[in-house]
Amino acid sequence: MKVRSLASWVDSEPSGRCGLIAMSAVVSTEDVQRAADVSPSQLYHYFGDRRSLIRAVIAHQTQAVLDRHFPLLDRLRLDDFEALDAWRDAVIGMQRAAGLVAETDPEARADLAAGFARWETAIRDGLDAMRARGELRPDADTGRLALMLLAAARGGQLLTQVRRDTDALEAALDGAIDQIRAQRP
Repeated sequence: MKVRSLASWVDSEPSGRCGLIAMSAVVSTEDVQRAADVSPSQLYHYFGDRRSLIRAVIAHQTQAVLDRHFPLLDRLRLDDFEALDAWRDAVIGMQRAAGLVAETDPEARADLAAGFARWETAIRDGLDAMRARGELRPDADTGRLALMLLAAARGGQLLTQVRRDTDALEAALDGAIDQIRAQRP
């Protein structure tokens, strides 16, 4: 097999190789070689080392996401609430169509899910207490508000790590808390 580029290699068998390559950060290079059915020399010819492979995967996946989103952003322009809602629906639809991230370690995924559930419950408990004290409307959906705040925190934390500043985290949490404030009676 000749490997011409990461894109052609991954795209040649997306359901198999793409999932495996996406896991390259958590599996050994030898595991990637075996599962992708390539020799060490092929892998190291195109990716000098494991770090290069991981960086190439990140670049490929980033471009794939941008390729899907930019036409949508160009069409919708996100300059009114209707466009924001349409963008939200499209992003969710794309995620559903793509399926969930492959489970490489179901036990680890279950541990993470349990940890996030505990965090979400703690946030919801606090919001429930605010509602009980009359600080939030009786019909405030504290479960959905808690999930929103958790998603803002985790997304903001990820962007903070990548960007090396807290602007994204601040913006995400401020926006989520503003939405919670909007639930005051």
